[in-house]
Amino acid sequence: MRAIECLALQGLRAIMWCMAMESRRSQMLRGVLDLCLLAVLDEGPAYGYEMTKRLRDRGLASVGEGSIYPLLGRLEREGLVQTYRAASNGGPPRKYYQPSSVGRIALALGVSEWRAVRDAIDAVLAPVKIEVSHE
Repeated sequence: MRAIECLALQGLRAIMWCMAMESRRSQMLRGVLDLCLLAVLDEGPAYGYEMTKRLRDRGLASVGEGSIYPLLGRLEREGLVQTYRAASNGGPPRKYYQPSSVGRIALALGVSEWRAVRDAIDAVLAPVKIEVSHE
């Protein structure tokens, strides 16, 4: 639920519920952000800001460079991404990331696993009727 929707609701309980929902969304994203990074890198090599722009273009505007660098370091240590440096316009060389062959396999397996989990959750939640009243 978005903050604007939360403002439409009344009462402290509604506000607390909305804050919990934002936290839940953040936790879910954290669980699959490595998969999302591999997916945008699979489109072609990128440096940090470029990756956040690709993620933002696909609807993950809340992901900033500061949250992806620790994850990229882990992916590199695990052999899922490779890096190289290339000159930038007027600044120091940029570090570019791209998936390794093992990273591409991990991406394919991760997408398959994500889809299976998503489908199972959709099956549980599909019967739920969503109705928002604005009293």
